[in-house]
Amino acid sequence: MSNKQEIIQKVSDALVYAGSTFSEDKKCVYKKYIQAETNPQAKWTLEMLLENACIAEKNQSPLCDDTGIPHVLLDVGPNQAVTGEMMCWIEQGIREGLKRLPGRPMGLKGEDYERLEQSAGISPLAEDVELAPIEIRHIQEDVLRLHVLMFGGGPAIRGKTYRVFHKHDTQNIIDEIVLWAKESTALLGCTPCTLAVGIGRSHYEAASLMLQAMVDGSYANQSKIEQEITERVNQMEVGPLGLGGNTTVLGTFVKVGAQRASGVRIVCMRPCCCCEPRVGTVVL
Repeated sequence: MSNKQEIIQKVSDALVYAGSTFSEDKKCVYKKYIQAETNPQAKWTLEMLLENACIAEKNQSPLCDDTGIPHVLLDVGPNQAVTGEMMCWIEQGIREGLKRLPGRPMGLKGEDYERLEQSAGISPLAEDVELAPIEIRHIQEDVLRLHVLMFGGGPAIRGKTYRVFHKHDTQNIIDEIVLWAKESTALLGCTPCTLAVGIGRSHYEAASLMLQAMVDGSYANQSKIEQEITERVNQMEVGPLGLGGNTTVLGTFVKVGAQRASGVRIVCMRPCCCCEPRVGTVVL
């Protein structure tokens, strides 16, 4: 296991990577849709989005002005341990990464009332954007792996977590997800999207699974459910940045968790923007 300084550096590097770099499979799916796009304006827009991402990667600069809120998922293998001290090192690494990227200063000052109404002002320091609660999951691989995700504001505004009556038919759940996705992508503005979906037994679990879907999802390996959702939403022809065309959704990442014997499934759906999912991964 790495020591304190190594962990801080690795976490900082992961945040900068997440905020500045498209994954290889995301670059490939952009190229795929550029080739398939029949609307000239949409094709040009996709080309510019990909070019912007390549420049950001080269310069290690933000993919978007909305640099996002840092979220961390820790994968913990059978013989690995996470201590309170290590959690502090991870938090320090996040702060260092926000300074390096740099992150956009968005941390609000003040007590509860003041933060809710944004009346005490904004901190000018990028590192004052607080890390979201850290999520930990057990894995079979004997490793301690950390994922940093940067969550922008637009997808959070257009996302939804709610119950769906399944009526003993998965298609009813898919239909509801497609309906939500059509509503949200039409309003998002920064398409093409990647739809991240978690299906669980509670609102907390569904949101947790949605985050895991963003980490585990693959544009190159889409399930039947994921393909259907993507194809149906693309039929809307909202297109890149809402300008029309065949490319509204690049792919869909679905994570299904344990379910209870009841008439409902709790679904969390996030319409990730054209820069998301922004994920950086390191082994500690």
